[in-house]
Amino acid sequence: MRTRSQPTGEFTGRHMLLIMLAFFGVIIGVNVVMATLASTSWTGFVVENSYVASQEFNTRAEQGRAQAALGWTSSLTIAGGEIRYRLTDAAGKSVSLDGVAVQLRRPAYAAEDRSLMLTPSNDGEFATLATLGDGLWIIEVDADARLERPYREVRRIVIAHGVLQ
Repeated sequence: MRTRSQPTGEFTGRHMLLIMLAFFGVIIGVNVVMATLASTSWTGFVVENSYVASQEFNTRAEQGRAQAALGWTSSLTIAGGEIRYRLTDAAGKSVSLDGVAVQLRRPAYAAEDRSLMLTPSNDGEFATLATLGDGLWIIEVDADARLERPYREVRRIVIAHGVLQ
């Protein structure tokens, strides 16, 4: 009786099965990892209700134009673990503020988001202690200047080595 020996290096159905399982296993594994990272980092929501936000757009744009007509300028400093904010009028004098609220947000995830209240420091300046991680931030400042609405400012800022760039 003769036994048939398989020559080495022959491509069999078993080899094809293993290649297909490895190929689809890598694809499925990467998809699971990416989906997990995406679902834990950012919800994707910018506003709670986009229809309501669109209805408020013209009103907010008008409020922004009225605020810009004041001619006020702001000074924001972030360094040494401290955030400082000052608002000056068109003549360069400090605007008297009753309070300053700051919201700090990361653009892509909410883990480091926080709200801070700045306290009066000196000569119309408001400050608080806060250390921000390096990278991109969105800062929203609401300054109570005894107007109908708070003076609102939204900026995208970059922090490097704890200092505003």
